[in-house]
Amino acid sequence: VIHVGCVAKINPEAPLDKVCVLSCGISTGLGATLNVAKPPKGSTVAIFGLGAVGLAAAEGARLAGASRIIGIDLNPNRFEQAKNFGCTEFVNPKDHNKPVQEVLAEVTNGGVDRSVECTGHIDAMVSAFECVHVGWGVGVLVGVPHKDAVFKTNPMNLLNERTLKGTFFGNYKPRSDLPSVVEMYMNK
Repeated sequence: VIHVGCVAKINPEAPLDKVCVLSCGISTGLGATLNVAKPPKGSTVAIFGLGAVGLAAAEGARLAGASRIIGIDLNPNRFEQAKNFGCTEFVNPKDHNKPVQEVLAEVTNGGVDRSVECTGHIDAMVSAFECVHVGWGVGVLVGVPHKDAVFKTNPMNLLNERTLKGTFFGNYKPRSDLPSVVEMYMNK
């Protein structure tokens, strides 16, 4: 049994064993980047977490025309596969003795244009927000944190014209938007 709002008619030629993953993680990551972060062509995007959702977020950054896509993950074994989804460089927070947002600010001359957090870990969420550039940076939270987690940041991070957004399912509407995501897949 499924809610009628979640039933979508898709291209009958779409292979169900492939497009079934579009019903959650892939659409969530892709939409978080394309629909919410909306990176301008040539921008720098940081993706926190390189699991399925993060890889889809990186693909969204690639499709949007980002020039630098920085993958952040604690597991360096994920870096090679992430290149196939558009990541151009990588940061493992364990390799540094300072917060990853400071590392990203240094390597990007002040911060990334957009960030997408796909871990659900509260520290990654704070880092994803604090690593965006003052004045125009947008951080998007995708992961679902522990119910008792608290997001803490200095209020100056907001006053300095950084933007923090959240999303559920990448701001896609299943019934009306999933068919177009399936068509994106069908068109390679």
